Amino acid sequence: MNTTSVIAPAALVRRAGQVDTQAIQALDSAHFLHPFTDFKDMNARGSRIMTHADNIYVWDSEGKKVLDAMSGLWCVNAGYARKELADAAHHQMMTLPYYNAFFQTTNVPAVQLAAKLAALAPKVGERSFEHVFYSSSGSESNDTNVRMVRRYWDLLGQPQRKVIIGRVNGYHGSTMAAASLGGMSGMHAQGDLPLPNITHIGQPYFFEDGLAGETEDEFGLRAAGWLEQKILELGADKVAAFIGEPVQGAGGVIIPPATYWPEIQRIVDKYGILLISDEVICAFGRLGHWFAYEKFGMKPDLVTFAKGVTSGYIPLGGVMVGNRVAKVLIELGGDFNHGYTYSGHPVACAVALANLELMEREQLVQRVHDDIGPYLAQRFAELKAHPLVGDAQTCGFVAGLVLVKNKANKERFAEELGVGMLCRGHCFGNGLIMRAVGDRMIIAPPLVMTHAQIDEMMALILKCLDLTLADARKSGWLA
Repeated sequence: MNTTSVIAPAALVRRAGQVDTQAIQALDSAHFLHPFTDFKDMNARGSRIMTHADNIYVWDSEGKKVLDAMSGLWCVNAGYARKELADAAHHQMMTLPYYNAFFQTTNVPAVQLAAKLAALAPKVGERSFEHVFYSSSGSESNDTNVRMVRRYWDLLGQPQRKVIIGRVNGYHGSTMAAASLGGMSGMHAQGDLPLPNITHIGQPYFFEDGLAGETEDEFGLRAAGWLEQKILELGADKVAAFIGEPVQGAGGVIIPPATYWPEIQRIVDKYGILLISDEVICAFGRLGHWFAYEKFGMKPDLVTFAKGVTSGYIPLGGVMVGNRVAKVLIELGGDFNHGYTYSGHPVACAVALANLELMEREQLVQRVHDDIGPYLAQRFAELKAHPLVGDAQTCGFVAGLVLVKNKANKERFAEELGVGMLCRGHCFGNGLIMRAVGDRMIIAPPLVMTHAQIDEMMALILKCLDLTLADARKSGWLA
């Protein structure tokens, strides 16, 4: 027997409440298979153990304080250690900790949250949002979208409309259907993905795919045109929906040109195709709006949400269902044979209500739009002067920069050098969580951040870029 599996809990804690790092790492290696992880590599290195957090900072088991510029996983919008959210969970647990939403049954927090979300969602005519379908994650929500879209077309007597179009390098979750909707080649290589009737077009990444002499606006129209080409290739009568993140998150914070989404909207309207806006990352203030479709002038039929709805304090996801779709499902549908044990979980919904009330009270969405978002844009743009940075962009409170070997001609480092991971290592080593996506470095900080904390973060980013530059020169990667 592996003795690490029977270590008494008390033995894992040192004096003053500190965690015994080696003991937890041993248990972790023995029992916990982590998501998106090379298990063999992690077991050799030992896991990083986070023990507590406050505001925008987290601490590890060795007492190291780290500025979390990724909001956990794009989700801790209201910051860490918010007592209001813990109190909301405790109160609901002592009132009604769980009951299902099957069999014509409901609970008060789920109903109140649905009404609150409908009130927050900007109106878009016949596609305005008055209905919510709950899940526990973005992946489950996008699985729901597949079922709901195909049910919608079946009810309208067009069952041949099954194809859903996504984008290369888009991310919509990791379940079989959600991973298929996304365009991550590494995920598709495992599990025989994508599933049938899901296909992809290119992403609107101007830095990489813009032509010489082409403006961003021109590129935006050209990239959107790839959707129309795909529709015509497949046959418009076969296409059910197009799904996209307003700003691609896990793909590296790919911010589309201003012309992109209006042209996408024109195309889906022209061919009568449903539009799904995956706002798991982009909603709840991340881009300076309650919902990102408002920022980009989109009129989606379905909006995927999760993460920031509870600031990550407890799992909750869902789909905002536009009236055009909801009316068909309600009036023509009968049973919709889909759902989850935790759909409309009362504790999750109670925490979400408390989180949204906190965000309104502290005007976090407005702060991103009017204050800290513009200040982050101003400071982040300064990184363009760094010898390693080919481009640096922000949108609300997400930002990304690309590391290049030659700024003049946008020459990239060889992929096998892992320059992004090298930079990420310097970030962790110097008290900063900044994510690497290939050679792109990205952030999505908590929305409670102050100007002084943005300055603190920028100083750390610059320091880590300098360290990465020094390593690249020392290794002979640069002249």
